[in-house]
Amino acid sequence: MLRLLAFLALILATAGCSSLRYEYHYVPGKTGTMDNGHLVAPEGAPDRVQAAVAAANSIAGSAYEYGGGHGSGESHTFDCSGATSYVLRTAGLLGESMPSKAFRRYGSSGPGQWISVWAKNGHVFLVIAGVRFDTGWHPDPEGPQWTIRSRPASGYVIRHPGGL
Repeated sequence: MLRLLAFLALILATAGCSSLRYEYHYVPGKTGTMDNGHLVAPEGAPDRVQAAVAAANSIAGSAYEYGGGHGSGESHTFDCSGATSYVLRTAGLLGESMPSKAFRRYGSSGPGQWISVWAKNGHVFLVIAGVRFDTGWHPDPEGPQWTIRSRPASGYVIRHPGGL
């Protein structure tokens, strides 16, 4: 019994010690470059990556609105999962919009070579060609935008679309 209590105490003491973070790292030929708030995909990036970059660029700088971007029509406001869904749907990598929690089971486990989905219950963001596309954790007003600013990611799982 004492061993069990010691084990449980150890788990509780280390439960909040996750050091998972998104960190920007430039990799020649694999990392996009920023140009006036938009991303330029590296030469030779797969077509679906190019499409995801173009989709994200088309909504970069849009206003944040809870629930925004989930409809089937055109939207001018987005929340985190609406922006993520829009980008992946437009690139042909997702059938229907999903809430942030559902992205914890999207695609395949682990980071992708080109596109990664970072998800937890309550928030989701993308990393495409090494650059983060997120509605938060950047110095500008909330809303979807590209950034190379690092961010903590405790509690997130990393997923990716197959083959990317």
